[in-house]
Amino acid sequence: MSEKKKKPPAAAALNAARERLNTGWPMPLFLQGAFELLQAALFSAFLVVIPWMAVWFSGGFADRSIESVLKMSGQMWLLVHGVPLHLLQVGTGADPSNLSGVLNVVPLGLTLVPFFLCWRAGRRIARASYTDQLWQGILGALGVYLLCGLFTGFLVNNDEAQTTLMMASTIPLISAGAGVIIGARREAGSWGRLIGFDAAAWISKTSQHSRWAGSYLWAVVCGGTLAYMMTFGLAALLLTINIGLHWVDISNVYQQLRPGPIGSAVLTLGQLGVMPNLVLWTLAWITGGGFTFGVGSTISPLETTVGPLPAIPILAALPSGDLTYAWAFMLLPVFAGFMAGWYFLRVGENHFDDWISLKVRSRWVSLGLSTVVLGVVVGATAGILSLAGSWLASGSLGIGRFTEIGPNILLTALFLAAEVAIGTAIGYLVSPLLEHDPVLGV
Repeated sequence: MSEKKKKPPAAAALNAARERLNTGWPMPLFLQGAFELLQAALFSAFLVVIPWMAVWFSGGFADRSIESVLKMSGQMWLLVHGVPLHLLQVGTGADPSNLSGVLNVVPLGLTLVPFFLCWRAGRRIARASYTDQLWQGILGALGVYLLCGLFTGFLVNNDEAQTTLMMASTIPLISAGAGVIIGARREAGSWGRLIGFDAAAWISKTSQHSRWAGSYLWAVVCGGTLAYMMTFGLAALLLTINIGLHWVDISNVYQQLRPGPIGSAVLTLGQLGVMPNLVLWTLAWITGGGFTFGVGSTISPLETTVGPLPAIPILAALPSGDLTYAWAFMLLPVFAGFMAGWYFLRVGENHFDDWISLKVRSRWVSLGLSTVVLGVVVGATAGILSLAGSWLASGSLGIGRFTEIGPNILLTALFLAAEVAIGTAIGYLVSPLLEHDPVLGV
């Protein structure tokens, strides 16, 4: 080949790169995972920055610089991911001389945004990898999210709010990691395909008694989860109805605040962001455990004591007026337990009842004991889930008397467990009649 036909090194390298792209060589998995979660971090940041900047441009933060507003946006991004902020120069109701407080109320509705973005990323990572390679994509994804949290925490600390770099870098990995793993599991279709572990093969090697016990416990856990989720759905329905009934009061608060079009939009977005929190508060209310909004306040069907409230429109929908028959709402978790008992009868096999029937000759006694155990275990499952939900919806605003807000965690769990247990026992005994199957072996 003549010298004239030879290509320069730069052109040859460029052609080689084009050939590699044309052959469809895949991106390294760790790099793809990093790229996917970098997008999730940026999109979730835009969710916070855009409203804050809109308020600043409209004159809402006239005394602040753009740098200060961007720091506030970064602090809000961390709070959305569950990172607590140490507020300075605020004081508390218990001790006004204490000029600091902790803001750790997580707006769960806004937290769902990065969660679902990471869920989408997890599906894409799983689609691009084999079972034994998935860890590479997840490791790259969580690594870049850790760096995003670390970088944000380093930039946003100021004389108004601070957080530690350890919290800023690690706590966002909880929601991001949960989203990635659940999304990858959704794409894989099973945990076996996701991690290479065949649960069915492992179960087949166990004894028959172990398989019976596992089947019973799994059906019980599913029943308790169903009861909790149904209670959550009933609480959401009740909250929606209550907001509709108090819509005039909510509108009056908007009119008194006069926030303007952009301020109204941001205020509404913020209230939508805490809507899951409010549903969990409503769930605590209908169980009888109740919730607090400020030190010394109690809001439940059995007792209501509320102090002065901030001018937030949605708070106009708090229960008020004649609550003489409010205790009737405590029957809603019982109904959820009833449906859990019916569900167990339809899909579960009561192997515990079979076992105890062999030990106790009297069928009435064995049936009663197995039903009580079923109710207790289903109720305990719902109560444990309630502990997690109530904890997520609780926290402190770090200002004045509002250092204690959210459900009464332990009391809500105990009330819900008892109500679901009663409903489950009734549902399990009555549901054969609803199924037109009167044979209980009695």
